[in-house]
Amino acid sequence: MTRQDAKPAKISASARNEALEPSSPVMTFGRDKPLRLDAGVDLAPFQIAYQTYGTLNAQRSNAVLVCHALTGDQHVASLSPVTGKPGWWENMVGPGRPIDTERYFVICCNVLGGCLGTTGPASIDPGTGEAYGLDLPVITIHDMVRAQSMLLDEMGIESLLTVIGGSMGGMQVLQWAASFPERVFSAIPIATGARHSAQNIAFHEVGRQAIMADPDWRGGRYVAEGVSPRKGLSVARMAAHVTYLSEAALHRKFGRTLQDREAPTFGFDADFQIESYLRHQGMTFVDRFDANSYLYMTRAMDYFDLEADYGGSLANAFAGSSTRFCVMSFTSDWLFPTAESRTIVHGLSAAAANVSFVEIESDKGHDSFLLDEPELFRTIDGFLSAAGRLRGLS
Repeated sequence: MTRQDAKPAKISASARNEALEPSSPVMTFGRDKPLRLDAGVDLAPFQIAYQTYGTLNAQRSNAVLVCHALTGDQHVASLSPVTGKPGWWENMVGPGRPIDTERYFVICCNVLGGCLGTTGPASIDPGTGEAYGLDLPVITIHDMVRAQSMLLDEMGIESLLTVIGGSMGGMQVLQWAASFPERVFSAIPIATGARHSAQNIAFHEVGRQAIMADPDWRGGRYVAEGVSPRKGLSVARMAAHVTYLSEAALHRKFGRTLQDREAPTFGFDADFQIESYLRHQGMTFVDRFDANSYLYMTRAMDYFDLEADYGGSLANAFAGSSTRFCVMSFTSDWLFPTAESRTIVHGLSAAAANVSFVEIESDKGHDSFLLDEPELFRTIDGFLSAAGRLRGLS
């Protein structure tokens, strides 16, 4: 194992630069420390890019692991080296925030299969000297979590005060609590499910097919051939972004307002503001994300099914766990509706776990956990502070 410190921050032309020369610190695991994947093969060597915020206390008891969602990264509370924009959860993580970096030591990793420094399809395959592309074995949420646990081992962190994340990040939280209950004092899964629904698998398949239908995808070998499936990835992002919002949020923000014109063009330009917005989302996404990583990470979410992994009973996944849980959902989230959070709560209750549940009234849809939601902030602040007191933090 070797650790590389962060390189000077820079604004990259694309995520490809960060995949090869990450600005974040990187922990590298050699061939002597392979990661056994659920696909049945060993991955070695591999590396994990990560960021930390705050100070680890002498007892090493104040560590908080933040798990990012599908299109997130390790830059939870710091400028993105690709876009130059603030961290994706700066309203949650930082001095005086609910996850207070003056009290807690916060860690956020780029997940396995990602594209900002952790080994993924854009990384170099040591066997060929070229980008892995689709030669990288398929990755699961379980694989992501095991890789994170190896990172924490190298950092000397035996247990976490809490693991927190929304959406795909929430899946990682649940996997952490199931796989390493002795290492997780508390867990906060937000806007997530214990398995991916058929509807969500369908949405992901639409996105993957859009990417693979792009002539520049080249069977996943676009890096070696010097092209990029930008159009396909852009369409995938547009389709997914619709699922992150609610109908009420779309209507409030855009309605049927025309874009910079007083009458329709009677053509196929972006007549409506919502069309222009989605096209912008797609165009900006392709510079910060790798298309093959999108395939791998959506597939990891599709395969996630804790109930199936533990003998058909969600209670089995958490049997005997002493972890304290706070499960959270949003009323307008139709991607991971409240019913899925209640299923998690029922499974935890059946396992006699310590669990609280909060459904937050919001009309902002799935993305509510990333936005300014005072009840979300109050709940996390209160739960995390209580966990800290129970663990002896001042």
